Amino acid sequence: MNKILKYLSALFLSLTILFIGCQEDEYSLGDLTAPSGIVINTEIVGSNSSNPNGDGSGDVKITVTANDALAYKIDFGTSTTLNLVPLVDGKVTKKFTTTGVNTYRLTVIAYGKGGSSSNLTKDITVRSDFNPAPAIVTALTNNASKSWMVDKSVPGHFGVGPWNVGSVRPEWWAAAIDEKVNCCNCFYTARFTFTKVASTNTYTLTVATPDGAFTKTGALAGGLSGIPASGSEGCYAYAGGTSAFTFGPATSGVPAAGTAPNSGSTQTSINLSGVNTFIGYGALQKEYEILEITPTYMYLRIRGTETGNAWYLKLIPAP
Repeated sequence: MNKILKYLSALFLSLTILFIGCQEDEYSLGDLTAPSGIVINTEIVGSNSSNPNGDGSGDVKITVTANDALAYKIDFGTSTTLNLVPLVDGKVTKKFTTTGVNTYRLTVIAYGKGGSSSNLTKDITVRSDFNPAPAIVTALTNNASKSWMVDKSVPGHFGVGPWNVGSVRPEWWAAAIDEKVNCCNCFYTARFTFTKVASTNTYTLTVATPDGAFTKTGALAGGLSGIPASGSEGCYAYAGGTSAFTFGPATSGVPAAGTAPNSGSTQTSINLSGVNTFIGYGALQKEYEILEITPTYMYLRIRGTETGNAWYLKLIPAP
């Protein structure tokens, strides 16, 4: 009995000390005033009185300062959804790649103590020029008009891999020779005609699908006429279409061909306009990065509709 009383007394004493200790400790987050006085400074590279929107490189040096700020994030205004990325010491150089003169709204969030934050926006107008290598234009269009088709005769003519700069091959899945013939032969009968309009130095893509349009998800980009919003993989009636396209610098960050083993790109993309054309199959993205191209072969990489996926296509000239 005495032992039990001793244990209970010791327990009571420990709890009392713990309780008193908790009462004596006081914590304070301090001043949680949000950052103030945000300033966004932008230097459009090459900007002068003759070229107020820059030298065409698309490069902009951005510096952000604020009172009581511990960190900054910025959205560059290049998409319809907010995509905040951290700044290092409040600085970053951004390359804007949409060709022509375009206005972007920068959105900066400055973070202070305890997660407090303030934000500021600033509009900038930037010129981005891009001249593709003549060999790429010639290979794709024959400097006039040239039709291409998916090459069912080689493995990996369609594939899926991770969307990152360390991989430019379909690591997760690659189609076997003739793999889609039985289920979706329209994948192989579709023709994609790239035309160079010499008089205006512009480009068009015409899509012809005599057996329908192939879609992996049942939802071709942007609501092509007659394509349902959902459905299994297959061929869907599609009347074809024509749209403009431009060449632009690839935005994936994949290094130039030859700079790393099993990795590389021409650093050039085909950028489709509108919602009535596609290459190979429909995708929400309109940028098709050219990994490789010769007069007889083209290898494309596209951001997949599923987050984190990259899709691959191998094409050859159509007879």
